[in-house]
Amino acid sequence: MLTVALPKGALLKDSISLLQSVGLDFSAFLDSANRQLQIQDPTGKAQALLVRTHDVPVYVEYGQAQLGIAGYDVIREKKPQVAHLIDLGYGRCRMSVAVKASSPYRSAVELPTNSRVASKFVHCAREYFDSIDLPVEIVPLYGSVELGPITGMSEAIVDLVSTGRTLRENGLIEIEILYESTARLIAHPLSYRLNTDNLSEVIEKIRSHILAAV
Repeated sequence: MLTVALPKGALLKDSISLLQSVGLDFSAFLDSANRQLQIQDPTGKAQALLVRTHDVPVYVEYGQAQLGIAGYDVIREKKPQVAHLIDLGYGRCRMSVAVKASSPYRSAVELPTNSRVASKFVHCAREYFDSIDLPVEIVPLYGSVELGPITGMSEAIVDLVSTGRTLRENGLIEIEILYESTARLIAHPLSYRLNTDNLSEVIEKIRSHILAAV
């Protein structure tokens, strides 16, 4: 049976709508009374796993799910061994460097050498600062990274930004955009090559739906 890994949180509703458009219904996950983390499509053709967004590529890479939907930010941070298939276009946000509005720095290269930068995207942050040849100390934080500059623990943060409201309400401003992120369809490489559980048919239906919507 085809298994799809779906992300909890902001991408879930649009992901379920997308799959409904190609004949797979996992809308039971949207029921507030639901506590199941694994459900079958009513037709019995497929099942879905509801997992943390950072875990979607893990389930796909290890073959517990043939397909998955995850943000590009997660895929770029974790660098999983998966097949990258389709940019789904929703869940648009950006990975940015931000500092306190009162800070004198207005671009990342202006940050002092060996500054502290707080982020939950440790590898992306490291990769970016290496690319501009600026030595910094990356401080891993997995809660509200905005508190880094507010408390003085870090000069800057690297984090996802959607509307920018959270930054503004906490007195922070963006000074650099690393990249744009959207939801992506990924697949287990071997399952994709072997067309396990008629995987290619589902993928092509999704691709056609996305192209029709453009």
